Amino acid sequence: MAKPDAVVRKNRVAAIVVAGLVVTAVGSTIAQPRKPLRFEISFPASLRPTPLDGRLLLVVSTKNDKEPRLQIGEALDTQQFFGVDIDGLAPGQTAEVDESAQGYPRDSLAEVPEGDYYVQAIVNVYETFHRDDGHVLKMHMDQGEGQHWNTSPGNLLSEAKKIRVERSGEAIRIELTRILPPITSPKDARYVKHFRIESPVLSKFWGRPMYLGGVVLLPEGFYEHPNARYPVMYYQGHFKSSFATPVEFREQPPTPELKDDDRTLAEYSYKFYQDWTSGRLPRMLIVSIQHPNPFYDDSYAVDSANVGPYGRAITQEFIPYVEKTYRAIGQPWARVLTGGSTGGWEALALQVFYPDLFNGSWCDCPDPVDFRAYQTVDLYKDKNAFWMDSQWKLVPRPSTRQTDGLLISTLRDDARLEATLGSHGRSTEQLDIWQAVYSPVGSDGYPQPIFDKQTGAIDHEVAEYWRQNYDLRYIMERDWKTLGPKLVGKLHVKVGTSDTYYLDRAVHMLEDFLESTRQPGRGPYYGGDFEYGPYQPHCYSGDPSVPVKISRLTINQRYMPQMAEWMVRTAPKDADVKSWKY
Repeated sequence: MAKPDAVVRKNRVAAIVVAGLVVTAVGSTIAQPRKPLRFEISFPASLRPTPLDGRLLLVVSTKNDKEPRLQIGEALDTQQFFGVDIDGLAPGQTAEVDESAQGYPRDSLAEVPEGDYYVQAIVNVYETFHRDDGHVLKMHMDQGEGQHWNTSPGNLLSEAKKIRVERSGEAIRIELTRILPPITSPKDARYVKHFRIESPVLSKFWGRPMYLGGVVLLPEGFYEHPNARYPVMYYQGHFKSSFATPVEFREQPPTPELKDDDRTLAEYSYKFYQDWTSGRLPRMLIVSIQHPNPFYDDSYAVDSANVGPYGRAITQEFIPYVEKTYRAIGQPWARVLTGGSTGGWEALALQVFYPDLFNGSWCDCPDPVDFRAYQTVDLYKDKNAFWMDSQWKLVPRPSTRQTDGLLISTLRDDARLEATLGSHGRSTEQLDIWQAVYSPVGSDGYPQPIFDKQTGAIDHEVAEYWRQNYDLRYIMERDWKTLGPKLVGKLHVKVGTSDTYYLDRAVHMLEDFLESTRQPGRGPYYGGDFEYGPYQPHCYSGDPSVPVKISRLTINQRYMPQMAEWMVRTAPKDADVKSWKY
């Protein structure tokens, strides 16, 4: 590495050389003004006969290993894309993506060099919601895919084409030529059942039919023991179409053609099936909740001014349906919660907000449980979400890291990615769902921003609303005298010390408070436990040798015996602790 003074001298020499080249090239001629770059996108009436609302996304890629729409993300090798809103775009009309369009990772088309690119356009289609608070919103509704703009059924897209991008002054024209097809619903099997119910409270809130779905894993002997009633483990997490995927409940041993990671996943999946059907695991129901909504693939399982009364819908509609239909015991002592990441926060939040309804939360790598550690931001004291600042220095706030500490993404990167995917908090990504769940409704009907996506400036009035309503550590500390007795022994939290998204910071803060309940006058003592995996990433299994992507399987096998023992130990005297033990 060159020393600083050598770098300065080198840069000065380079500047002189470049200046000389410019003079030589231009001579006595006047430099031509730079022509802006722009694209025009349209669709024919034969594809869709009616006008279109949505977010138009244009992807510009240097790679052709898969369609450009599948090459966008927070990773270092992401390709470039741009986004603009379209409102009532009619067949044959054109929508323009020009240098004013929001972009990621580069901010503007002005920063895209001329050259050959693989280009593809896609429209994330919006529908109009007439919410019962009087606001009218245009948003994308999940179509069974889990809120993925690049695969959602009904979205319009163009074919990926190699195009010469030049600043000729002429618009580059692209036509949307196809619509993504519907997704085939998974079928029931012996152990795995699926259901979908309309939620009256959510339908009223959103002004159109809204549904909750579920996937139920039945215990071995469910059909042969019709008089048995079962405890339930409610699993929270991102949308999954089924429990019966090749990587989660495999009824056949791995086949010879599977190699490497695929084979490892299959082996663990088959082992879980064997443990489940052999009696090595307690006879329980595992229930996965599906609650995608216009903001995300998951509601965060609480009542929210923007997302709707999902806490009520889950506890008053979903759970009674499950427990009646699938012969659950149906009493609070026989309900436990688990989940990781988003699901980890939900598993803890449901236990805190409904302490009399559940009998324990085993949560893994939860999303921020203390907003003093909103990843790497203190929302109450910091002024800016993008920069750690002082009088003379600005340091970007990281958001994503590798286990060796190397930085993958900053909060400013994440905010620009989401701003490109959707305005008004409609990206259906992580920062926007936190904002939608925790914020009050803004004057335009969309969530009131917690920080400005262009500057990073934090709105501390919104942060205070977050604190009073959704900061789990703050709420527990504020209400511990009445809430604490209902949570004793029920809180179990696990996280890696190198959590990919810095979520271990908030977990430490939560533990600090809960351990303080040992002190005289602060009780009752919470009586739970915290586990930290040294140098482990987001949602590790507890065993460093187990790949993170299959942690859910090993977590089930690890936690279920603990859950069953706890439920039996805390059950009322007349409780059914035997019919499910066969």
